[in-house]
Amino acid sequence: MTKRPGFPVQLDRVSSSLVRAGSTRTGAQTMPVTKTSVSARAPALQAVASGLGLDSQAVRSRMVEKLRAQGVTDEAVLSAMNQVPRHQFVESALVNQAYEDTSLPIGLGQTISKPNVVARMIELLRAGRSGKLGRVLEIGTGCGYQAAVLSLVATEVYSIERLRGLHDKAKENLRTLRLPNVHLIFADGMIGFPKGAPYAGIISAAGGEQVPQPWLDQLAVGGRLIAPTATAQGQQALVVVERTDTGFQKEVLEAVHFVPLKSGVA
Repeated sequence: MTKRPGFPVQLDRVSSSLVRAGSTRTGAQTMPVTKTSVSARAPALQAVASGLGLDSQAVRSRMVEKLRAQGVTDEAVLSAMNQVPRHQFVESALVNQAYEDTSLPIGLGQTISKPNVVARMIELLRAGRSGKLGRVLEIGTGCGYQAAVLSLVATEVYSIERLRGLHDKAKENLRTLRLPNVHLIFADGMIGFPKGAPYAGIISAAGGEQVPQPWLDQLAVGGRLIAPTATAQGQQALVVVERTDTGFQKEVLEAVHFVPLKSGVA
């Protein structure tokens, strides 16, 4: 059995084990996987003033109070949402809507999820646990906002994005926050990231017909997976999968609407 590497892991090249685990192929070419770690020089998340007046703590505090009123009760999640400057992750033309409970376009047909959805999914991932989660795998980095929130409730965050434009945008968005435990990976999220497994939590920002088997394989015993998944009625619903000593327990929750889960990179 190959020994799992220490963390943070150095992944400047594609490992042969990852390719064997199921890289996406187009014709005879294997699509490359690259990894970027956000700067580890500062131990704490530091918001940078934007000059737009939206870096005020009072603005985020009002958003958090709305989340609390909507039923989010996990104080660790609320605290994380209160610290991450969401306005730094949205397009400049939409910055005045950054703290409204709405999804916003981030380019390439993708969106940043509503604050309530982000908080809800991370709360489900934590399942009332005290202290931080262990390693978490995020499928669909997008603009990097959810990865930033996850960094405050997990020891390590591995976030995969299949669209090069968004991967680069997330790197830029997260650079000023200097999060030592966030690792951005440009790769096919459908195969997960076996080099960092097993994960205490896996969270997906895109919905497929079913939960991909590699994600289940990479989930630790006692870990939780949260993903939008198609229902028999052709809609999407949040699905919670927990791995036990004897198998998997699945629970279907409320209806949601996420962008479709796709394979490959672009």
